[in-house]
Amino acid sequence: MSVQPLTYESVLELIRENSRKTRREKRENSREMREFRRSLKEQAAEYAREKKERDAEYAREKKERDAELARIEKETNRKIGKLTGRIGMMVEHMVGGRILDKFQVLGYKVDHYSRNHYYQNSKLGISGEIDLILQDGDVAIFIEVKTTLETADVRKHLEKMAEYRIYADAAKILWPPTTRFIGAVAGAIVEDEAMKFAHENGLYVIVQSGEAVEIVSTPEGFKAKEW
Repeated sequence: MSVQPLTYESVLELIRENSRKTRREKRENSREMREFRRSLKEQAAEYAREKKERDAEYAREKKERDAELARIEKETNRKIGKLTGRIGMMVEHMVGGRILDKFQVLGYKVDHYSRNHYYQNSKLGISGEIDLILQDGDVAIFIEVKTTLETADVRKHLEKMAEYRIYADAAKILWPPTTRFIGAVAGAIVEDEAMKFAHENGLYVIVQSGEAVEIVSTPEGFKAKEW
């Protein structure tokens, strides 16, 4: 195979061919770059569209959640109001259910009652409320009423009884000094542990029974605590 010698014309043709190839490659690269940029632009537009849809969906879901939370809050407030009303009804049922008579059967000569008794002594730092007081000149029965009676409620009432004794002794004119203070707790629902704890600490337990109320039978050896 013979090798053709390089001539001026052949070298020039090689240069021209290389130049044409370079221009073709540049055009191809430019086309690919335009295609790449177009693809990026389409991807950015697709991302923006999807983001807009996601944002709209999130806003819709948030609006629904806020509406549901508002509904739940409204329903909760309604139920709380209903529970408060039930507590008031419970007290009324206690009186309407002849609770005075039931304590008289136990030997207490109570003959009248008062509701929502507030007390306060700023100097002693004492204040509170008694839901219901049954009384005569010798004894007063202080009753704490709860929709659901728990052990913590019983413990709090015991503390309140001790506190009220201090308050009454300081006030003097409210009660004869010989008045005995006795405690009782009541509930539409009474937890077993709360009932046991109350009896162990000398408190009577009252439960709702139909449209009236009943004093729970006390365990053997029970002795009402006096303050």
